[in-house]
Amino acid sequence: MSTLLVGNKAPNFKAKAVVNGRVIEDFSLDLFTGKYVLLFFYPLDFTFVCPTELHAFQEKLSEFEAKGAQIIGCSVDSVFCHLAWINTPRARGGIEGVSYPLVADLNKEVARSYHVLDEEAGVAFRGLFLMDREGIIRHQLVNDLPLGRSIDEALRLLDALIFHEENGEVCPANWREGERSMKPTQEGLATYFYSPAEGK
Repeated sequence: MSTLLVGNKAPNFKAKAVVNGRVIEDFSLDLFTGKYVLLFFYPLDFTFVCPTELHAFQEKLSEFEAKGAQIIGCSVDSVFCHLAWINTPRARGGIEGVSYPLVADLNKEVARSYHVLDEEAGVAFRGLFLMDREGIIRHQLVNDLPLGRSIDEALRLLDALIFHEENGEVCPANWREGERSMKPTQEGLATYFYSPAEGK
């Protein structure tokens, strides 16, 4: 079975989750229909790279929300483990202050449905999925366990998706909000590369 989910409807799931320090029994991806969603998987609570990523997402949370996006984290831990981690200060390796939802994928079915489960280790790789407002996956990234992700890059990709949807143009390499885009045609490419200084 292919692990490429880009262009496909995001697998829905129902699970327990912790949101703002409270346990939600029937958390579902369907709750966010009509919003952009950035779902990320991480291996385990109370580990080392993971809290740096979760805090980094929290630090940028207002920027994601201002663009109509919902951040959701997911690991194979229980809601009780999530709660304990959220109640642990940052200086002790905890994620105190993290307010976005953390899904408890105790049976590992969510990670498996997104093809990010390391079956041998029993934890999820660092998968990240960006979904549009119709629930279609438009970007996916999977890192091995030691490699932390760039939250700035996730935000840049959200900007690129929104820009494309609103303007119909495409975003070239390293594009950032406010920079030149191009029409998805041969003429558009030629115009993008045109340089008066070189006479081309």
